[in-house]
Amino acid sequence: MIYTIVHALAPIFVIMLLGFWAGKAGMVNNKDVSLLNIFVMDFALPAALFSATVQTPWPGIVAQWPLIVVITGAMWITYAAVYFSATKVFKKSPQDAAVLTLTVALPNYAALGLPILSSVLGENGATSLSVAVSIACGSVLLTPLCLLILEREKAFAAGTAHGSTMTMLPVLMWRSLKKPIVMGPLIGVVLSALGIKMPDLVLAAIKPLGLAATAAALFLTGVILSARKLKLNAVVGVGTVAKLLIQPFIAWGLVLALGLSGPVAITAILMIALSAGFFGVVFGNRFGVQSPDAEAVLLLSSILCILSLPLFITLTSGM
Repeated sequence: MIYTIVHALAPIFVIMLLGFWAGKAGMVNNKDVSLLNIFVMDFALPAALFSATVQTPWPGIVAQWPLIVVITGAMWITYAAVYFSATKVFKKSPQDAAVLTLTVALPNYAALGLPILSSVLGENGATSLSVAVSIACGSVLLTPLCLLILEREKAFAAGTAHGSTMTMLPVLMWRSLKKPIVMGPLIGVVLSALGIKMPDLVLAAIKPLGLAATAAALFLTGVILSARKLKLNAVVGVGTVAKLLIQPFIAWGLVLALGLSGPVAITAILMIALSAGFFGVVFGNRFGVQSPDAEAVLLLSSILCILSLPLFITLTSGM
């Protein structure tokens, strides 16, 4: 099992290391990664998420409602708790807290979901569907929360904010929805619900973008990290523990509350038990927000999940 996890993590570290080396060697300007960020956030990732959601049959999505409830609930509860702690206890700015919180609350479904789940439950259509649904939940139901906060603070900084956050909410929601990273998977879900099948030519045309998405995002993350000095502190420790231990047990509690068992219960817990994803760091960079704490949590959780994942795989084996 350790071999399987290390095998799944190897591409993450190799590609991030290449980006880190490229930044340190001056091959890529690690002080200004706006062009690479635009490619990842506005083209590659939206294309990948759109392809994943539009090709997921709507009846299959509906049948996965227990997984959706557990995953979304665990992400929302974690997001609320970590954001509150970051702003009230550790006195982080809303932008920094939003980036850190998204990093902690959103697991790395895209890179780790399929290899880990396949090793436990076997590689089949149900496994692929569960990973696709998990990615859709994170993209459509969680990332807009971070975008709302970043858009709000951007409006405050630019002096274009008028009234309270609640009065600005419709405008902020529209700005978030217009982002390709949200619009891509959302359109995919809507088309799937309407039973509209995308032509094979369209899917084939955007497939190269989708294939490049994860690698480009990891490379970009490495470049971003090359410009920072990673420091461990209380915030990083709390964020890492929340990601690797507390959030999976929240999912476990929701599984018990819903009376779930078998593959659905195992899938829900293991998907949440994955290490932190790169979305938070990449999102922050897109808005000019640097969060060293989020970057440290991303790196540390990716290393320590080699220990935490086998724990939850063992604990869920009897379900």
